[in-house]
Amino acid sequence: MKNEIKQIATRIDQQSDQGEAGSMKWLFHPLLQMLAEGEPVTVEDIASATGKPVEEMRKVLQTLPSVELNEQRRVVGFGLTLVPTPHRFKVDGKELYTWCALDTLMFPKLIGRKAQIESPCHGTGKPVKLTVEPDRVISVEPSTSVVSIVTPDDMSSIRSAFCNEVHFFSSASEAQDWLNQHPGGKVLSVEDAFELGNLMGKSYEEVDPTNGSCCNI
Repeated sequence: MKNEIKQIATRIDQQSDQGEAGSMKWLFHPLLQMLAEGEPVTVEDIASATGKPVEEMRKVLQTLPSVELNEQRRVVGFGLTLVPTPHRFKVDGKELYTWCALDTLMFPKLIGRKAQIESPCHGTGKPVKLTVEPDRVISVEPSTSVVSIVTPDDMSSIRSAFCNEVHFFSSASEAQDWLNQHPGGKVLSVEDAFELGNLMGKSYEEVDPTNGSCCNI
């Protein structure tokens, strides 16, 4: 299974490099850490954290179709979001959300904090509850829960192509209808999905935002 997880991580990483996710790898980690504070993030704050000029940052954000902005043009979501979704992500008492099930397992390591997670089973609507630390999954309820994974060829918009198909299910049997509708999809145990998330997260941790142009990875 470990080899299969590595293969999935490599495929998603290769496909995402061709689209939106690849163009923002250097930005993702610092922006995620700022969003974890639970407040909208200004362009000036992002520029300061990444060492980029403010106007350059404005142009970068305009190229990212999935980034969420409020009326003041501050960033309120990019993977981790202040805008409610089905995936609740509670950190240090702050009510946050994520775009998909895998995000909830990947983000504790990237922000260095424990998270309390609650998300509905995509098949039944019943809650799946987890506690995840940066280096391990502490608890999963129900213990049979799984995560759906897709590896789309077109990742020009990571949210619509990937995130919108990555769900929690309370068991593999509850995911069968989804699997029937997504022949190329897979379901992973929560532990395996956690490992996948950590492998994917490394590609964001290793990028230095202050090194080189914003427009090149």
